[in-house]
Amino acid sequence: MQTHSPNNERIKRQYLIFLKEAKRHSEATLDAVAKAMARFEADTKLRDFRTFHFEQAIAFKKRLAEQNSKTTGEKLSKATLHATLAHLKRFFQWLSGQPGYKSRLRYSDADYFNLSDKDTRVATARREKTFPTIEQVKHVIAKMPGGSDIERRNRALIAFTLLTGARDSAIASVRLKHVDLAVGSVYQDAREVNTKYSKTFTTFFFPVGDEIHQIVSEWVIYLREVKLWGNDDPLFPSTQIIVGSDRHFEVAGLKREHWSSAAPIRTIFREAFQAAGLPYFNPHSLRDTLAHFGEALCLTPEQFKALSQNLGHEGVLTTFYSYGEVGSRRQGEIIHSLAESGPSEHSDVTKLLKTLMRELRSSGPVR
Repeated sequence: MQTHSPNNERIKRQYLIFLKEAKRHSEATLDAVAKAMARFEADTKLRDFRTFHFEQAIAFKKRLAEQNSKTTGEKLSKATLHATLAHLKRFFQWLSGQPGYKSRLRYSDADYFNLSDKDTRVATARREKTFPTIEQVKHVIAKMPGGSDIERRNRALIAFTLLTGARDSAIASVRLKHVDLAVGSVYQDAREVNTKYSKTFTTFFFPVGDEIHQIVSEWVIYLREVKLWGNDDPLFPSTQIIVGSDRHFEVAGLKREHWSSAAPIRTIFREAFQAAGLPYFNPHSLRDTLAHFGEALCLTPEQFKALSQNLGHEGVLTTFYSYGEVGSRRQGEIIHSLAESGPSEHSDVTKLLKTLMRELRSSGPVR
């Protein structure tokens, strides 16, 4: 039974190299593209891409819409359909210009991977994000045990996420030397910390409570003064797994190494929220928590710019577009209050609005 097409594998590899080296896409994007191409190949029973016909795209699109998600057991979401088909459309557009393919494929045939206008609107609609309140996160942290090294690490990890808003990939790679307790900051050095777009920036601890700051401080001091770990050791080390006397794997404390991925961090969050009787919120959702927390406090353009930089954003518009949505309930409260408040002449608010409008006019695409 044929398991792969040599010709397809060669050209897929060339395309993935093109995306990585020329288009500078991340590994996560490359994985999504590879998955989309594998789905299409499975549907066409590994037919050579040189035999592509637009009817294959139409048939694949219909069958994909009928597939069930392995995670939910329900039909694939419109967003998943849209993303998968978009990856394939761009692949076949690129393929139509490659030697050995451009005489067989037409650039316009890739358009048959498009969803309908209606489904595209559903797939790309902006939906209100859900994120925990600061009180909920503090409740989770308060419920977490702190007896063993593993438990103390897990509790400090969630406290650190709330204190800094760092992404889970950065948290998995940050080192002790990057944290300055005296200043109250973490230096996210892209040479060593896995930051988004390899940005280097300093995050100062958000004012979310002395008890959160204390948990993180005690963890750093414990690693340095009790464990005697140095600057280049991980702030949140992986778990040491050994084979026990009963020949079964068992936890044996901390391993002086970084996690290889952020997956264990998400597991820690999931288990902690469930143990506290709350729905699961992933680490990234705490960035929304902090953005909304900061927006309520910022009154001047300078303050909002500082908030944006603290989250690692190049401009305040990124913070607005990515994290600045007003919840529907709060939206209603604001609209209803307009009739009572009347026009505002607050100079700081006026300055902030003017600053945002200038940046909106002068900015390019939001990143």
